[in-house]
Order: sequence, then structure tokens, then C-alpha cells
Amino acid sequence: MGSGFVQIVVLMLLAVICVGLFKRFHLPPILAYLFAGVLAGPQLLSLFTHPEEMHLLAEIGIVFLLFSLGLEFSLPKLMAMRSLVFGVGLGQMVLTTLVFSLLPYWLLDLSMAASIVIGGAIALSSTAIVIKQVTESGIINNRRTQLAISILLFQDLAVVPFLIAIPLLSGSEDVSVVSLLAGALLKGVLVIALLLSIGKWILPWVFREVARTRTDELFVLTTILVSLLAAGLTYVSGLSMALGAFLAGMMLGESQYRYQLEADIRPFRDILMGLFFVTVGMQLDLQVLWQSGHWIIGGVLLLMAAKVVLVRLAAMFFKCDPVDAWSAGFKLCQIGEFSFVIASLATTHGVITSQQSSVLVSMGVISMALTPWLIDKSLTAAQLLVRQPHIEEDEPGSYSKELLSDHVVIAGFGRVGQSVAKMLKMEGIPFIAIDGDPVRVFESRNAGEPILFGDASQKDILLNAGLSRAKLMLVTFDQPYKAEQVIDASRQIRDNIEVMVRTKRDYQLEALYKAGASQVVPELQEGSLMLISQVLHYAGVPMSRILKRVRAERKGRYDHLHGFYPGETTQISYGTEDKLEFIHAVVLNNRAYCLGKTLEELDLQSMRVKIKGLRRAGTEVAEPDGSASLQSGDVLVIAGKPRRVERAERFLLEGG
Repeated sequence: MGSGFVQIVVLMLLAVICVGLFKRFHLPPILAYLFAGVLAGPQLLSLFTHPEEMHLLAEIGIVFLLFSLGLEFSLPKLMAMRSLVFGVGLGQMVLTTLVFSLLPYWLLDLSMAASIVIGGAIALSSTAIVIKQVTESGIINNRRTQLAISILLFQDLAVVPFLIAIPLLSGSEDVSVVSLLAGALLKGVLVIALLLSIGKWILPWVFREVARTRTDELFVLTTILVSLLAAGLTYVSGLSMALGAFLAGMMLGESQYRYQLEADIRPFRDILMGLFFVTVGMQLDLQVLWQSGHWIIGGVLLLMAAKVVLVRLAAMFFKCDPVDAWSAGFKLCQIGEFSFVIASLATTHGVITSQQSSVLVSMGVISMALTPWLIDKSLTAAQLLVRQPHIEEDEPGSYSKELLSDHVVIAGFGRVGQSVAKMLKMEGIPFIAIDGDPVRVFESRNAGEPILFGDASQKDILLNAGLSRAKLMLVTFDQPYKAEQVIDASRQIRDNIEVMVRTKRDYQLEALYKAGASQVVPELQEGSLMLISQVLHYAGVPMSRILKRVRAERKGRYDHLHGFYPGETTQISYGTEDKLEFIHAVVLNNRAYCLGKTLEELDLQSMRVKIKGLRRAGTEVAEPDGSASLQSGDVLVIAGKPRRVERAERFLLEGG
């Protein structure tokens, strides 16, 4: 057994122990990983004498983190934030770099080149820590966090000029800075345009085909491959790997696969992010900290306070809310992980000394260790500075979606799920469905149904469906083993949630109740009960007595409906999905034959097809009559037998 295996096992043991101890004292896991890194580093246990060897693997954690962040965004949303990204982000970067370049130049008598590198490194913040912490805290969608994320996005772009300029500052290369930066800018624009094009036209088709295979492993592998390919494309073009992953995630953020993608990438992201923070902890030089500890700690406190003020100043120029600006400042006042990359490159080229680099890294690790606590207290501190009344929680900002509450979550949107949904809609009861059939989800979304693509047994999918605020969890598919997984995941999220399960037969009744189901409804037995109720009613039995009998049968797990005399011709048939008629949503493009024509002119009834609804500009047209004229972008919902619906769709789009 190789020594490498032993080192990895010991490192994992350290991480488990540290995370367990830190959670016991209500401290964030990030601090535990940093501490485990310090213990495992070359200064103490020396598990890895060259921590940089693990850096690439650890950086993949940042790639997955930014891919997940991209899923929260969309191109229109990013365009709406452009004034924050290229306004406040640029202002923060310029102001902070200028201040922290002039201070060492004047006070420490460093060279201008070294001062610029130090100023730029200090201006950067930790994307990894901030995004992970705000995601775990559930505040990623409020205005304050959106402002912080905007600044982080610009900082990721600003890393590129520094990586180009450092070799030039050393004087080792005689190349025009302007030509290099212009070349990098042009290359970056081309790569970003290529990624956006691929994300818009190719990725949805790829994931649609993968989803149709119904193979979970293939979906997970494709998700990982796409995020790594996007990161690699930006990396080879001189940009940040994290930027490529963010763009790939952003282009998939509006797709029906968003929540399943996020659920699939999360385990890999969390494990590799933990490894990343371990490698950060390994870089802490305890000898430098011991020799210059008072200067380093004083410097950390000074630079963090200064960065908070500078973020506030940058935001003030763009008239941001004072509470938002101060809160974002507290979130971003640490030194970032890319600062270590800049410090390492500058040391290699002789722009700064190894001693200066060690001090910078030590300050970065300490500032990162303070960040989780600062993020947790950022709103309170901001309100104290602005002297506003205290608010208990970060309320969702303008970017957050409307949250459902007291709704029904329907797992499985087949025949039964859709039937239940129609009845809920008639009663005005809100619901959201989850289904793993990409075609069904696509059709339902086009018709305006609230539905998510994904595996209902995964907690992330259930959380995105708002299960923690739901009134009822309904499982409609006849897969008892899968239903047990859904029940278990639901109970983990909310122990007292009512879980109702539908099955075709009752042979798994006891197992489902043991798994935690509140009510199990076997279709065949319930059908028999309804028939029995009708027979008893026509036989003259009072309705109150019939209802009492039905309740008793359900409570007794349908005991009287078992045990039959077999016969020679006995045959049990359980049937299949009813496919005599189905509903289909037709999206009218700008070349559709029916544009400008009224429903009466089209006379779809003659094709024996019924009109179930009409959606325009995202809203449903209430009871469209024959005089309604069709427009480009309309969604016409029709129903009928499969061939008739297919013929009607061809007629609507092509005529003839």
C-alpha cells in the first residue's frame, strides 16, 4: 500500500475530526478545513511537503462552485447587473489597488512594481468562501449578496491583466503591455462569445438527449464534463477557469435541467471545496507568523477595515443602498485565493521576495478564517453603521423568485399526477410537480404548468420545490422502492410533513407505512371501494354509514378486500397508461401558418381536436373564444387522439 494512500486517509481523518469538533462549537466547516490544512501542512505533520501538487485538483472545487453559481443566473439577469459588475466592481478594484499600492510604496519604501502587485493581490476577495458561505446561509438571492457577487465577478476578470503584467514588471520580458492586454481582451471576448453560443444552441440539446436515456450516471458524467470543458476552454485562452464554469452554468440556468444539474454537481463540489480550503491552510507559514505575528494580525485588521470602507465608497458613486454597500463590504474584506496565485507568480519572477509573499499569504489565511463570522454578522454591522432599525433576517431581494407556501408537491406528473393537479387548480390550491421525463417536463412547462425536471428522491430537488414550506408531499408513481427514497428525503427535510403515496396494488402497503408514509392509496383497492360505495348507495344504505364503512376499510388496510375464490378463468389485469387522448402545447413561431387567423377560422373542431387553453406573454388567456387572433410566441394547448393532435399541429405551423 503506497504512502500516498496513507497520506490521503490521514488527511481525510483529520478533516472529519476537525469538521466534527468545529460543528460541535457551532463554527463553520470552512474554519475546520483551514485548521486541518495547517495541521497537515509542511510546518506540522508534513503530510504533503509540496501542497501545490494538490492545487489543481482543489481548484476544480472552485470550478464546480462557480458552475453552481452560474445556474442561479441567466444572461438577462447578468445584463441587468452590468452597472454593478462594471461599475461598482471596477470602482472597488481601482480604488483598493491604488490605496494598497501607495501605502507600501510610501511607508515601506518598496519598488513601484512590488507595490502594484501587493495592491492588486489585496484588492481581490475570496470567491470560494463568500459564495459557499452565502449559499449555506440561504442569502444568495438578496440585494446585498448580489452586490457582493457582482464585485467578485469583476475581480475574476481583473486577475487576467495582473497575470499578464507580472512578468513584464520584472523586466524579464521586453514586450508591449498594451499589445498583450489588447490581445488578451480580444481572445477573451472571442472565447466568451463561443461559450455563450455553445451554451445557447448546443448544451440544451445535449442534456435533452442525455436525459432521454434515463441513465443517472450519464447525466452526472455529462454535467461534470461540461463544467470542466468550459473551465478548460477559458483557461487555455488565458482567462480564469472559474469564469468558464460560471458562463456554462449561466447558459443552463434557464433550462428545465437546472435543479437536477445543481443536485448532481453538489457532492463533488463540496468534497473538492473542502480539499481547496485544506490546501489554503497548508500554505500558512507558521514560522513567519511567529516572527511577525503582531504586524501580520495588525495588518489584517487594518486592511479588512480599509476594504470595507473602499467598497462603500465605490458603491456610493453608483448610488447603491448604504446598508447593501456596507454589508457587501463586510462580505468582501478578506484576501482571495487568486491573491496566492499572484503572490506565487510574482515571487517566481522576482517582483516580490519570498518573505513578502509569505506575509501576504499569512494575512490571506487569517482574513479568510474571519470571513464566515463577518458574513454572518454583515447585515447587523451594516445597520449599526447606518443607524437603521435591526432586521432579524436578510429578506429576499428583487432577484429572488416568489416563494410558494402551503402548497402540494407532486412527485411524478404522469396520468395520476396530472389528474390531481387539475383538481387542485380548480380548487385554487397551489402545487409544484417534479418529473424525470424530459419530454413531459418540456410539454408541461410550455403549457404553463409549475414543474421541475429532476429526481424527487434528491433533497436538493425537494428543497427547490419548497418542500420545507409545503402542506403535503404526494408520490404518484408506482415504484415502491423509489417512493421509499422520496419519503426518507422528505422526512429529512421536514419531519412532520404529510406524505401521501399512490400505488397500483397494495402488496407494498406495510413497507411504505414503515418507511414513513402518512397515507398509502392503492389504486385497485380504492377503485373497488368506490364501486362498493355506489352499490351500497343504490341498495339503500345511508351515506353516513357508507362513509363510515369506507373509513374503516382504509384504517384496516383493506382487510375485507383480500381473499378470493379462484376460478378457472380468473385473470388479473392491471392496465397501462391511458393513451386514448393526450394534451399537447404548440408553440407558434414567427413563421407559423396560423398567425393572424382566429380560432373560428382555423376550425380545429372539424379535426376533432379540442382547445384546452391559450397562453400569451407568459400569462393564460381566460376562456379564449372563436374571435381570438393568434400571434407569434403564443402557446396553444390542444387535446385529442395522438394522430389528430399531430395533424392539427402540422396544420397550425405549416397549413395545408
